[in-house]
Order: sequence, then structure tokens, then C-alpha cells
Amino acid sequence: MNEILFIIGSVIGNVLIAVAGVIPSAFLTAANISILGFEVGLVVSIIGEALGAIVSFWLYRKGFSRMKEKVHVKWRSVRLLLDRLYQSKGFEAVAIVLMLRLLPFVPSGFVTLTAAIGKMNIVAFGIVSTIGKIPSLFIEAYGVHQVLKFDTKLQLILATVVIMIFVIYFFVKKRPRD
Repeated sequence: MNEILFIIGSVIGNVLIAVAGVIPSAFLTAANISILGFEVGLVVSIIGEALGAIVSFWLYRKGFSRMKEKVHVKWRSVRLLLDRLYQSKGFEAVAIVLMLRLLPFVPSGFVTLTAAIGKMNIVAFGIVSTIGKIPSLFIEAYGVHQVLKFDTKLQLILATVVIMIFVIYFFVKKRPRD
């Protein structure tokens, strides 16, 4: 019974993370893998991310239906793909969403928002978004699974290094430019 409650909570957590649009879901995937095991944790993560993308798409479409502003992204090539997605429909939109989902550095919320305010339908988006998320979730889950096998000291060192990278990035990003 506790496992079922955890699964329901995890799926709801994934939906909330997806709706927020900017929070990474890697920590939830890590929790799924550590508590449910690799296979079940991966399946629960895929289900949660798929439902999260569909709910986000629907909410974004309702909330932004009158506002057709384009999302601003730094990377020119990604921005061009998002602009193209905004204008496309049918197979072209499906191909672009699949390509964007497979790119690990493209925030999921940008893809969902652009597809939602564009011309793509929710069924096609839900299917292709889920297919596109599976490879990246598998890699993420496998990485987490391997880290969980590490000695506790090594896990702490790895966590410290990751936190230091984020702190350094934050300070470099905030530094005034000449």
C-alpha cells in the first residue's frame, strides 16, 4: 500500500514539476529509482513525465491561448526550432517535438509551451513527447542507479562537486559584465 501511495505521489509530483516548467525532475527520478528499483522507478518516471507534459500542454493552451508571444531562448539553433514548431502542424510539428525532446539541454517547459501556443494537437504532442522523453529518462535513471551503488563517501563527494558547480555557475552568471 505504501508503494502505491509513493507511486501516486511521484506521478503528481511530476505533473506539478512539469506545470512549473523550470524545475528539473531528476531528483524525483532519483527517488523513484532508489525506492522502487530501476525498472519500476523508470516506468513510474516515464508515466509521470508523460502525464506532466500532457497536463502542462493543456493548461498552457488554456492559459496562453490569447497570448501568442514566442519563448525567448539563448541558443539560436534551439530558438529557430521553437519558432518553427510554433508555426508548424502535423508531421513537421511531431518531428520537431521529437527532436527537441531528444536534446538534453532544451528545457522541457519551453517545448511544451511552444507546442501549446502553436498549432499542434494534444494527442500528437502527448505521444511524441513521451516517445522523445524515454531515451533521456533511461540515461538519467541509469546514471542515478549507478550513483546509488557508490560508497556513501563517494556519493557525498559527488554531491559536493555538483553543488559547487551550481554555485560557481550562479556567481559567474550574476557577475556584471564590462
